[in-house]
Amino acid sequence: MNLADDIMLTTDRLVLRKPQAQDWPAMRDFYLTDRSYWVGGPKEPEASWRGWASDIGHWEMRGFGGWVAVRKDTGAAIGRFGPYYPIEWPEKEIGWSLWDANLEGQGYAFEAAKATLAHAFTILGWTTAVSYVHANNAPSARLAERLGAVLDGDAARPQRDFEVLVYRHNPAKVLA
Repeated sequence: MNLADDIMLTTDRLVLRKPQAQDWPAMRDFYLTDRSYWVGGPKEPEASWRGWASDIGHWEMRGFGGWVAVRKDTGAAIGRFGPYYPIEWPEKEIGWSLWDANLEGQGYAFEAAKATLAHAFTILGWTTAVSYVHANNAPSARLAERLGAVLDGDAARPQRDFEVLVYRHNPAKVLA
C-alpha cells in the first residue's frame, strides 16, 4: 500500500508526519547522546545522516514508515514513532524514540506510539505488530506494556549485538 505524501496523524498535542530533511539536525543531536544507545547509537553525524536517509527511503520502499512527532505548541520535532520493517526484521514493528530527555514522563511517547499502532491496524491492515526492545531498556519496556503489549518469548528476533525482547501488540487492546 503506497501512501500519499501528505499523510499525517494528529493527537491532542502532536502532529505526526513523514520525515523531512529539516528534521535531521534534531535526530543527529539525539544520536550524539548516550540516550540513543537503545536504538543503535551513539553515532557520528555521518552515520546518523545515512540512517535518516534510510528512514526517508523506507517510506518509498514500503509505502509506510516512522513518523516524526512534532509538538503542536512549539513546532519542535521530538522523536520518531511508528511502523518499521527493514529487510532484516522478521516482523513488522512499531518503534519509537523520544529525542529529548526533558520530555520523558509527559506521555508524548505513549500518545505518538498509540496513534501509530492504531494506524497500522486500521489503515495499513496489519493483523499483528511487535516492538523490539533492548532487554535493559526498562522505560521502553514499560511503554510497550502501557500500550497493552505482552512479551512473546517464541517470536523471532532481529540479529543484534544485545538481547532483544519482543513485545506483541494486540489490535483489540489498541483499538478499544
